[in-house]
Amino acid sequence: MTSPKPAAPDIRALAKDLRAGHRAALARAITLVESRRSDHQAAARELVQALLPDTGKAVRVGITGSPGVGKSTTIDALGMFLIERGHKVAVLAVDPSSARTGGSILGDKTRMARLAVSDQAFIRPSPSSGTLGGVAAKTREAMLLCEAAGFDVVLVETVGIGQSETAVCDMTDFFLALMLPGAGDELQGIKKGLVELADMIAINKADGDNLKRANLAAADYRSALHILAPRSEHWHPPVETYSALTGAGLDRLWQKILDHRTAMNASGEFAGRRREQQVKWMWSMLESRMMARLRSDAAIRAKVKKMEAEVAGGRISPAVAAEQIAEMLH
Repeated sequence: MTSPKPAAPDIRALAKDLRAGHRAALARAITLVESRRSDHQAAARELVQALLPDTGKAVRVGITGSPGVGKSTTIDALGMFLIERGHKVAVLAVDPSSARTGGSILGDKTRMARLAVSDQAFIRPSPSSGTLGGVAAKTREAMLLCEAAGFDVVLVETVGIGQSETAVCDMTDFFLALMLPGAGDELQGIKKGLVELADMIAINKADGDNLKRANLAAADYRSALHILAPRSEHWHPPVETYSALTGAGLDRLWQKILDHRTAMNASGEFAGRRREQQVKWMWSMLESRMMARLRSDAAIRAKVKKMEAEVAGGRISPAVAAEQIAEMLH
């Protein structure tokens, strides 16, 4: 005898608990959003829609940095700095590899030792839904849920490389790139694509013997940034130094994030960027829905498999096959 499937949750009760800031309700809601079951997905859509008026007020910060830069320590230190100033901080991760590795931020919870035990913080590993598009879509929804639960700062960490940085940039208001002092030739360490996304470059480990090297690195990055066209005419990305270990410079980092928000609001660019992001989210959700349909409908799946063989065998062109598959979705 098969056990009955657990019923979809009572959305109104869940929304009410979540708005009241119950952590268990927030965790349950995010699990619902990440579920692949169609009844759960329908419930999740209803929940996010119901909570929409309670979202959008948080400061959304994307954080990236090469391995070894001290991202977790930085998030821990910055998160505690903000909590001491009365904020509630949520930390989410976008890690497209977590499907294979079982999620990296779970390990990070031990590296974010102070945040992990704070009542004013909420740390959530990346959903292991495989594709970057899937992970990013779920993380966006999780961000809305955190905002509805009263978290007024959301830090989104990118654990992957390349495209995941763009995905995180597309869901946040401010994109922070962390660098190390004296890591070889500074400017080779600059990935042009990354710097074009960054709203600020921050050099960690500016303490003790490293201080001089950190300041030199900052000067190198500043000259490099002069050459590149900034993302916005209303904001020229600053280069700051700080120490996650001692906390020195964290106040400057946060002030720059607030200054950026003021400048973007004054120019109308803040609202414009958020509107563009909403539309991008819609398209990525649509793509994942269509892909889910291709995967879940057994008849379509069998036909697609046959098409793949035809394309591989050179009997029909990829363009014709794509057209025929698209027809099946009507």
